[in-house]
Amino acid sequence: MLTVDFSRFPLAPGDRVLDLGCGAGRHAFECYRRGAQVVALDQNAEEIREVAKWFAAMKEAGEAPEGATATAMEGDALALPFPDESFDVVIISEVMEHIPDDKGVLAEMVRVLKPGGRIAVTVPRYGPEKVCWTLSDAYHEVEGGHIRIYKADELLTKIREAGLQPYGTHHAHALHSPYWWLKCAFGVDNDKALPVRAYHKLLVWDIMKKPLATRVAEQALNPLIGKSFVAYATKPHLPRLSDSPSGTGADTK
Repeated sequence: MLTVDFSRFPLAPGDRVLDLGCGAGRHAFECYRRGAQVVALDQNAEEIREVAKWFAAMKEAGEAPEGATATAMEGDALALPFPDESFDVVIISEVMEHIPDDKGVLAEMVRVLKPGGRIAVTVPRYGPEKVCWTLSDAYHEVEGGHIRIYKADELLTKIREAGLQPYGTHHAHALHSPYWWLKCAFGVDNDKALPVRAYHKLLVWDIMKKPLATRVAEQALNPLIGKSFVAYATKPHLPRLSDSPSGTGADTK
């Protein structure tokens, strides 16, 4: 289940991609399939081991094209172990709502992104997320849980302040919002409640079968109750000294 829409966020074979806070690796796997040189980074060692196993299995099964590479590694989002301007693309999906220093994370992403590079940021959308917080304290008051709810304008302002230029936004996963509302209403850890179990079966069926009816329904509902807010931005090229009016970049006074 992808949150980033790769028709709006195109990848070229050979692009060097950082999936920051990769979790179970869903976006990293898709980038690998598209021929990218992928680095999946997360602070969770167990998840990184699983992602590495899946990368190996994908390579063995021939799911990645020739020239694609994939690496899974532990790391700190606030101190990325990469030189400046290392990546063509950075993806950070459903991560920033967990991190107190979100501006620091944005600064690190901008540092390792090449000029002209692209970034995709996804976070829980304000409205559906607010419902979850209202229904259940346990939903967010856990170690490593959500510490903030972003409004779209707030996130876009932080992206611009980091030196990036947003070029598009959308919402995703409308069908998942009611599921989380049910989870919060019946107990976040209560998977036995009949409404929760029934809706979960619907979601699994939808993910596996991708029927036209639910695809159309989700597209129609995304602007209203989409669970995630997705923003795309680019890192601008800095003016070269030779672009100055004098042609030399020097002060002629």
